[in-house]
Amino acid sequence: MRILFVCLGNICRSPTAEGVFRHRLAEAGLAETVAVDSCGTGSWHIGKSPDSRAQAAARQRGVDLSQLRARQLEAADFDRFDYLLAMDDDNLASLEAMRPADCSAHVGLLLDFAGEPGRPVPDPYYGGEQGFDEVFDLVERAADGLIEHLRERLGRGQ
Repeated sequence: MRILFVCLGNICRSPTAEGVFRHRLAEAGLAETVAVDSCGTGSWHIGKSPDSRAQAAARQRGVDLSQLRARQLEAADFDRFDYLLAMDDDNLASLEAMRPADCSAHVGLLLDFAGEPGRPVPDPYYGGEQGFDEVFDLVERAADGLIEHLRERLGRGQ
């Protein structure tokens, strides 16, 4: 099973989701079963580390984002991943615009798995540190819901 988290620049929300999800998968004993990556729809930050505020919020909760590097969404991602999860409607629209007609991957919003269908993960880039904490809270809830969903799909109960 392969999961891709998608935001605009791949330095705030999607690397946070990647780091949190990796951490939660390890706790759930699914790290060897589920592969995780993140990317951005834009090219501005390719090769850059996650935003320092995202890294600080993650570090405070025991998650290390320091090794992650931004990359841009590629057409091949639709074949490589089973789930492509966008942070907001703009990112989802970009995914849908690039999505091949024969794509069988699930393409949707991350917070659908937090029981909040249609709700975006707000972009904290232009705000203060509290925005990064809010993103982390939302991503944690979605990660837990996504793990529950994957357990059911993989036939692995708690």
